[in-house]
Amino acid sequence: MIDILIKNAIIVTVNKDRDVLFDGAIAVKGDKIIDIGDSKDLETKYKNIKKEIDGSGKVIFPGFINTHNHLFQVLLKGLGDDMALDGWLNKMMFPSAKFLTEEDAYDAAMHGCVEGLKSGITTMVDYMHTHNRPGLTDGIIKAYHDLGIRGVIGRGCIDLGIHKELIEDVDIVEKDLRRLFDKYHNSDNGRIKLCVAPSSMWAISEEMGRMLWKIVKEYNSYFTVHLSETDFARNKTKEIHGEIDIKLLEKWDILGPEVVAVHCVCVDDDDIEMLKKYDIKVSHNVASNMYLASGVAPVPKMLKAGINVGLGLDGAASNNSQDMVELMKLTALQHKVNDCDPLAISAEKVLEMSTIEGARTLRMEDEIGSLEVEKKADLVIFNSMLSPKSIPLHNPVSTLIYSSSMNNIETVIVDGCVIMEDGEIKSIESEQKVYENTQRAAEELCKRANINNRMEGHAWNSLY
Repeated sequence: MIDILIKNAIIVTVNKDRDVLFDGAIAVKGDKIIDIGDSKDLETKYKNIKKEIDGSGKVIFPGFINTHNHLFQVLLKGLGDDMALDGWLNKMMFPSAKFLTEEDAYDAAMHGCVEGLKSGITTMVDYMHTHNRPGLTDGIIKAYHDLGIRGVIGRGCIDLGIHKELIEDVDIVEKDLRRLFDKYHNSDNGRIKLCVAPSSMWAISEEMGRMLWKIVKEYNSYFTVHLSETDFARNKTKEIHGEIDIKLLEKWDILGPEVVAVHCVCVDDDDIEMLKKYDIKVSHNVASNMYLASGVAPVPKMLKAGINVGLGLDGAASNNSQDMVELMKLTALQHKVNDCDPLAISAEKVLEMSTIEGARTLRMEDEIGSLEVEKKADLVIFNSMLSPKSIPLHNPVSTLIYSSSMNNIETVIVDGCVIMEDGEIKSIESEQKVYENTQRAAEELCKRANINNRMEGHAWNSLY
């Protein structure tokens, strides 16, 4: 007996040969794909099936992988408009983070993951880079567990800076990291994993950085950090440590495929050479880079250099959504117009960045990122008929990247479990309750943090 058979579908495998099957079927048993092939062949082969899904006219993609996020920022959507990074951090983000509770982290993560699932995300990476109290990371993990999404949580830290409420001692961070790794790493059938995520190179000491790297090596995990997001980030790191942030990694011997560099907007040719030399992965966050006017990361140049680049939504306070479908279109269009070259990046490359290259970013390419036998059954069923925007369907990848929305994501399967079906999240009792909890938590956090840039307190900003 098999658990799921999806038949009569277009299957975009993103396997090594980039095969696309136009009348294909996928068989799932337990948490894995056990067969992929022609629909008639698999229908003949498998007769005892628990759940059969007719994919006629629909497209199956590998589940999308979000390589960078700050889920707590779901509570801060719309409060950081029209600010550059340094002002955004110091006027809105850090002041709010000082008042976060574990319940806030949970409510925000539930909402962010629901929104992400509805846009086809099956693997969500969170980067909990601020800690004003114990337990915030646990709140994120509980949301991952309750929803059944595949999740990585980066336990972040700060031990330098002006926001004293967010500063933690190295020994306290190490103790909490060991607790979290021992309790949660590779839990829930391997769906939940831990990594380390310092807020930035200018916000940590050398002692903290080297301790984090020791944890990475000990637990076979990875180190993710905001890197060269703006000139401010580079210059601030040089002011404190005597080196720009990317060179500081080399100075502290934090190097190798276990490093995920987030943003990399301001990297130059020498930096790109270093990223390639040490096989450092990059998380590209186009919506956040645009929202904060941080600049355009030289992604086509990185790709030509052979650097692995995944996609990241970033926190909802610097993106204002958790929509992966939207992010893919923004990624494609930004680099075409920035380079004045329609071939700067293709729809197919953007899909690769959101699937197999995202998996490589997390060192999980043997498990997820493509639809192949023996890989995890993480997949998305896309229905072009759910929106006039996505009709007609001529090229499934082009339609996904340029002509669709989260309304087209009909079904999401994670680890062989149907988490969303016909647009409805199945792993929780009430989506509406999640939304109500988010609104309440957001309003209460703003009150505690004295954030008044909302409702009547938001001034109309015409600029000119």
